[in-house]
Amino acid sequence: MSTSAADWISLSEASEILEAANIRFKPSTIGGWARSGKLQSIKLGGRRFVRRGEVKALIAAPRRIRVNDLQPRLFEELRD
Repeated sequence: MSTSAADWISLSEASEILEAANIRFKPSTIGGWARSGKLQSIKLGGRRFVRRGEVKALIAAPRRIRVNDLQPRLFEELRD
């Protein structure tokens, strides 16, 4: 999978994306997540950048799965 330079955003941009969703974190907090490995990041010229998709995933609603969509026998023993 190829990535482009547009996939990487500054910590300030990441903070703005979260703030638009009414979630407020300082760029330094996001930088801490990046340094600890919670967000994938790169460092260029002394500045840290994170992946736009990972930041947007933080504000996405959790995906719910219906039991009927799972393999039919997966939970069969639990019904008995």
